[in-house]
Amino acid sequence: MELSFGVIVTFVGVLLLAGVLSNKLSSKFNMPILLLFLAVGMTVGAHGLGIVHLEPEKHAGPINSLGTVAMCFILFAGGLGTSFRSIRPVIRSGVTLATAGVILTAIFLGICGYLICLAFNHNTGFAWWMLMASIISSTDAAAMFAILRGNGVNLSGDLQPLLELESGSNDPMAALLTLVMLQIVTASSGFSFWQIPLLFYKIIVGAVLGFFMGVAGKKLFGQRFEYEGLYYVLGVALVLICFGFAELCHTNGFLAVYVCGVTMGNLKYNFRGGLAKFNEGIAWLMQVILFTSLGVLVNPRELIELPVLIPGILLSLCMMFIARPGAVFLSLIPSKFTFKEKVLISWAGLRGAAPIVLATFPLVARVENSKLMFNMVFFMVIGSVLAQGITLMPLARKLGLARAFRSKSRVPVEVETMDGVNYDLHEFEVGSGSLLVGMTLAEAKLPPGALVTMIRRGKGFIPACGSTVIEEGDDLVVMGAPEKLYELSEKYFPDSGYAEKHQLPGFLKKEIFKRN
Repeated sequence: MELSFGVIVTFVGVLLLAGVLSNKLSSKFNMPILLLFLAVGMTVGAHGLGIVHLEPEKHAGPINSLGTVAMCFILFAGGLGTSFRSIRPVIRSGVTLATAGVILTAIFLGICGYLICLAFNHNTGFAWWMLMASIISSTDAAAMFAILRGNGVNLSGDLQPLLELESGSNDPMAALLTLVMLQIVTASSGFSFWQIPLLFYKIIVGAVLGFFMGVAGKKLFGQRFEYEGLYYVLGVALVLICFGFAELCHTNGFLAVYVCGVTMGNLKYNFRGGLAKFNEGIAWLMQVILFTSLGVLVNPRELIELPVLIPGILLSLCMMFIARPGAVFLSLIPSKFTFKEKVLISWAGLRGAAPIVLATFPLVARVENSKLMFNMVFFMVIGSVLAQGITLMPLARKLGLARAFRSKSRVPVEVETMDGVNYDLHEFEVGSGSLLVGMTLAEAKLPPGALVTMIRRGKGFIPACGSTVIEEGDDLVVMGAPEKLYELSEKYFPDSGYAEKHQLPGFLKKEIFKRN
């Protein structure tokens, strides 16, 4: 079916608009709405309505390139949103899960897959199953946190920052493991112990390159440009250069991009907040395009055929009940997390875009039975999101690890940050039981240095002055140093989530507690 350029452009626009308007559906169905775009891709593909014709064997290369670029922006946006203050208490456990946890998941799942292969007489070797297990070994931050935000829920204790760090940083490790296993599968000589130091080289040098690119990015953003839009063009250029240069150095480009994002997300420079919001939008755009394109590649009928359906169901069960829990419990042996928390961490390992993108690498390399591998990975991702996505919130509530999350960052103005200036702008909601209800701002006696710049009331804003009476439902837009906002949240907004998200050094906490 030939489509005019106008029809194609209109279709893409409608698809993006549907993504924006349907985002709220994830809270109702407890699953990432990006599954909708997988379904749209399958519907309009060659095996659906036949509007778009893409075949895995013919078009895996372009889709792989698209997926690689998309993953770069998704990882960079995830890094920008990672606050070092919040992840500092769990950085050891999070890094362990993102590295050793990925490897253990792949090993356990690879063994399970090989045993299933023997049971069903599949003509595939152990290395083939380890490649597939490596592809599916990482979790997806966007999938899980879309469910949490949609339900207005946060996880208690250090669970939220741990899962944020793990799911945001384990994609590069899964990509690296996939490429190593792909080399083993396609090489006639098999495994070589020289690949072990090469693996460490890719990790260490990739992380170092990402860090220095982040520092360089901060310097570049310190320049003054006549047009503000050029800052966002600079951000796009930085992502592409970081990944490309890392690949030229034969390191892990995905890891470099993520570390670059984390570095820039924790430094001060011009338009830092704007860059984060811009890249969040770019990441969403990339995910919509990526999921739709990947959905077009799939033949829905092949997903329910016995060679995919039965092993796919068994592998999904092994992944959810054996591989992921085994990796989590072994990786967190020296940690402070309780049994209940480890159970929830195990179940929160939803799969997302990264495994499907990685599954295109064997297609490009023309690995034997690569289409079967792609279909099985696709099947397992859908199974993970459906089964774990729907039951994640009921399980969190059953374990007593969910709590209301009402933190707001809908601040309508941007504050430029720079070296030597350490101020944040945050919005706090005045709840029904708040001590501030009925007080004037002067009577409230907020911590010195925490300035209420404006008040959101209803659909608009009112100026903040000493005689302004605070009402229930007001949102106070407060500017101040992080320790001042921390003190404010501890005293008046304990349920805001600010304190958990912006961890402070111990001596500052003690000083604040003394004053309160």
